[in-house]
Amino acid sequence: MRPAVLRYYLYKATRAVELYRPIMYLYFLSVGLSFTQITVLEAAYNVTTVLAEVPTGYVGDRLGRRASLVVGTAIISLTLAGIAVAETFPTLLALYVLWSVGYAFRSGSEDAWLYDSLVGEAEFAAVRGRGESVALAVGVAGAVGGGWLAGVDLAYPFLVASAVTGVGAVVLLTVEEPADAPEFDPLTPSGALDAVRSALADPHLRSFLPYYYVLFSAVTYLVFIFLQPRIEVVSARGSGAALVGVAGGVEPLLGWYYAGISLVGALLTGRAGWLREHVGLRAWFLAVPFVVAGLLVGQWALPLLVLPAFVVVRGLAEATAVFAANYVNDRVASLGRATTLSTMAMVSGLTVVPFQLASGGLSDRFSPGVALAAAGVVLAVGSLAVLRWREPVPPAGRETGVAAE
Repeated sequence: MRPAVLRYYLYKATRAVELYRPIMYLYFLSVGLSFTQITVLEAAYNVTTVLAEVPTGYVGDRLGRRASLVVGTAIISLTLAGIAVAETFPTLLALYVLWSVGYAFRSGSEDAWLYDSLVGEAEFAAVRGRGESVALAVGVAGAVGGGWLAGVDLAYPFLVASAVTGVGAVVLLTVEEPADAPEFDPLTPSGALDAVRSALADPHLRSFLPYYYVLFSAVTYLVFIFLQPRIEVVSARGSGAALVGVAGGVEPLLGWYYAGISLVGALLTGRAGWLREHVGLRAWFLAVPFVVAGLLVGQWALPLLVLPAFVVVRGLAEATAVFAANYVNDRVASLGRATTLSTMAMVSGLTVVPFQLASGGLSDRFSPGVALAAAGVVLAVGSLAVLRWREPVPPAGRETGVAAE
């Protein structure tokens, strides 16, 4: 294995130690936030993403994608430490904005750096998938550890994650890119705009944008927000209450549950290359949105489905993110690649805001289960509408202006 790829896997591992994930929204509730305030935090995060994605993608194209990753990772490390000591909604709001800027520096640059500088088209799906698998496998231990730490103090997982994330920035600085990595002319602002226009001139990418980056991404993001309170409610009402009593609180239970989610995600993303070859991108994207929609409606109609449904949804979301990055990378030019990927993420960040605000209102008025079921209906209906307009991923041999899948 090439040293640069090995260090990429190590960076993915440090990025994955998100010990706070199993208890993140319980922590916000513990400092007095409502569901509506939590969704305002998430909406602010995504509005900032809209404002920061293209500029940070441009920085990645012009000054270097690895440098962009280092800056973003350092910002995230500092933000996590701040969240651990924050006690008010305005403070958390400011930190969420900074957090979004950090992720914006990483979002487009990471895939563009891997695709162009480390592996190329032939290996991207396999290496990206294995990297995600490594991250999720590490996340198994991180989830259990985070749940245990949260049982002591809900702020501890944020502090430990901050330290590990800082290590990731150091790892990135040690990566030596291959001597034969392509060199790019500095990207001008007009060149960045041309790159985005060229990508959106592809009719299939135009339909892929609402199909994946708007509908699928927004709905699966809501699962991330409401998973914890939904499980807490179901556990308190049903047989999960016994588990919570034995474990000493819902936090350790969530830690083990997130470990299971990470394990399933690791299994799926680790086989990304195999899945692309034997299932195909078109079949995957035709089926997965409707599977997710059915599970979200099902968890409301039959609460016993909550635990397995969320495991499957999150696992499918992780694998689908790998395929989406692969699909877009295959269809855009190297020059301006990070800018184009950041533009896609920007659109996703903008359109998820109304989903977040509406779901927060539904959760406060009814329950998180109702909000997730409504999101599933929107996903199914919206996906059917896009498919009726134009197929996002065409059949082999019916490509428009690019090589067939």
